Amino acid sequence: MKKIVVASGNQGKIREIRAKLDEFGAELVSQTDLNVSEAVEDGLSFVENALIKARNASRQTKLPAIADDSGIVVPALGGQPGIFSARYAGVGASDQANLQKLLNELAKLPNVDRAAYFYCAIVYVQFPDDPTPLVSTGQWDGVIAATSSGNEGFGYDPVFYLPEKNCTAANLALTEKIATSHRGKALAAFVEQYRATKSRAYD
Repeated sequence: MKKIVVASGNQGKIREIRAKLDEFGAELVSQTDLNVSEAVEDGLSFVENALIKARNASRQTKLPAIADDSGIVVPALGGQPGIFSARYAGVGASDQANLQKLLNELAKLPNVDRAAYFYCAIVYVQFPDDPTPLVSTGQWDGVIAATSSGNEGFGYDPVFYLPEKNCTAANLALTEKIATSHRGKALAAFVEQYRATKSRAYD
């Protein structure tokens, strides 16, 4: 594959994407390193926002681009934080501030079902106006814990409890997380799509 710009400045996301796409020998470059200005994420879904970000990065760099839009969805909160996961506590909010707001909102609902899931949409475009972008998604089910645990990962990982593993996502090593997470599933689906569409002139 050619050099690909990753439409993100989130080092946690970039690390996970690189871990999965290393098998392609792809040269992945963060949009931050190429001075790409951030896209206006005004879509209404993860897929829409991922496509907006991929097209924006490709347009500014003239390179193929891959974008991730992901977040955590809590049905008891009407789907919040959802597409606003990264700015749940306000624009520029820290991971800890977002996480704490989530815990505070759930605390207002005693005996509430704390089921939740991480959702990820991956979009790849060969060029800015690519009419047939590759789109893949993944979902990771869990429960919102009452307190944080673990030092790995980022974002809401410390409170995303996985009953089958008896720990939070922040207790998982990167390789184990990638094997089971929403992003890992979406990236695996992308890899399969890419292999199945080699007739398209990606290389």
